[in-house]
Amino acid sequence: MAKQVDKQAVLDWDKYVQNIQAETTIDSNMSYAEREKKRKELEDDPIEWMYELFPNYAKSKFAKWQIVIILMIIKHPQFYAVLSWARELAKSTIIMMIVMYLVLTGRKKNVLLVSNSYDNAERLLAPYKGNFEGNKRIEFYYGMQKGIKWEDGEFIIKKGAAFRALGAGQSPRGTRVENVRPDVILPDDFDTDADCRNIDIINKKFEWFETALYFTRSWSEPLLTLWAGNVIAKDCAIVRAGNKALELSKKGRGIWDIKNIRMVNINKPDPKNDFLYGKSVWIEKNSEEQIDIVQSDVSASAVQKECYNNPVSEGDTFKEVTWGKVPALNTFPFLINYSDPSPSNNTKSLANSYKSSFLIGIHEGRLYVITGYLDRVTNSEFVDWFYHIDKFVKDRNQVYNYIENNTLQNPFYEQVFIPLFAQARDKYNKIINITPDERRKPDKFARIEGNLEPLNRQGNLILNESERGNPHMQRLEEQFKMVTPRLSAPADGVDCIEGGYFIANSKLSQLTPSSYTVGTRERGSNKF
Repeated sequence: MAKQVDKQAVLDWDKYVQNIQAETTIDSNMSYAEREKKRKELEDDPIEWMYELFPNYAKSKFAKWQIVIILMIIKHPQFYAVLSWARELAKSTIIMMIVMYLVLTGRKKNVLLVSNSYDNAERLLAPYKGNFEGNKRIEFYYGMQKGIKWEDGEFIIKKGAAFRALGAGQSPRGTRVENVRPDVILPDDFDTDADCRNIDIINKKFEWFETALYFTRSWSEPLLTLWAGNVIAKDCAIVRAGNKALELSKKGRGIWDIKNIRMVNINKPDPKNDFLYGKSVWIEKNSEEQIDIVQSDVSASAVQKECYNNPVSEGDTFKEVTWGKVPALNTFPFLINYSDPSPSNNTKSLANSYKSSFLIGIHEGRLYVITGYLDRVTNSEFVDWFYHIDKFVKDRNQVYNYIENNTLQNPFYEQVFIPLFAQARDKYNKIINITPDERRKPDKFARIEGNLEPLNRQGNLILNESERGNPHMQRLEEQFKMVTPRLSAPADGVDCIEGGYFIANSKLSQLTPSSYTVGTRERGSNKF
């Protein structure tokens, strides 16, 4: 069986190399003088060099910010760069092209590629080996590069440069080739989710990098350190390396470049606003429509971590969310339908805030979230939610309908929503009375933490278990779990619940016990 596996691996590798050969064909009719002239011209322009030698990778034009980083790294032989670029921004591929440029032009000679495990490091090194072996354009300009030592995890090209894969914690002894110590260290995919849950592992791995690995270098020769990785935890190797790069940036010897898939300001990453209002930072490759499609297929927390360098830890504020049975609606003193609009009327772009509308009620000291809506919808669809919730209640209790309407929202409410409610009245042949909530609200996180967190911690904030399959309720749970003091992820639904809870508490304080402890419809019923 082992021989069959080995044979298949060889066949797969041969096919991989053949694909590279097919994608890098070139007109080889140039004379030697023409070829050398062209090679020198390309080497003087690293960006054109990459377009020319790697058409299989550089299929889209680089963004301007990518070009800036590429030239910055190439210009500085002694440099410490941390590239925290979101998924689909080609950080590992661009690093590979930079390194291959440096070794083929003779600037660097000994490369260590390091990852969370040896197997992963070997996998990441494979495109280097494959291109040195099969890239026809590299062969055309620099000759065949497959050397005598040619193993999956370690090889030396004809140009003389050595490459070796290492797993975190593995002994780096033997990395010197002849008299050349490592002059390029590439930690890529160094962190793992599992490791980041154990601070002792993070400490151990980063200490290994800064001692055993870093000091394989020569003290008299410049070292290029290129980290590739997203911020997947508040404390991880990438964050520690990034902070070191920031220190060195003050001396002109480092950079921590954070790029989100969308950004408002290309030089100032801001996860929440980038998610809500940003534009594609590499529009040549990633269209706005495609970003929307990809992001809509996964959870908001996954999007924040992988696309916006924002590892939102579940349980920062709300340790858990309780799902439970809701008492019969007629046993509540009253119900509140609290709604929070966003001004956007666009349903397709993920760069818009959520609209929210939730039916809540207080019963024996517990706040129940009975049902509701949380989504990006048009303004008319938002108005329809009031009628859907009204139909859900079916006259089993009095519902007070509120819509957030602060001073900034008021013109929009009067000019847009009042006419839409009038249209809905005719459409459904029913009047739903809406009360604008015009209170001047304190800081959002302070309200959420102060009013909802203690309630939730005591098990008195309950989401309706009968609505657990409702995607709107699922989004609400997810937003609860992403609440942090910085509110770096969307919290529109949670804010809506706080608004309704405040109104409900205010109304309860105005009632006497005798007026709200006895139900008036279907007394004792457990049915919705």
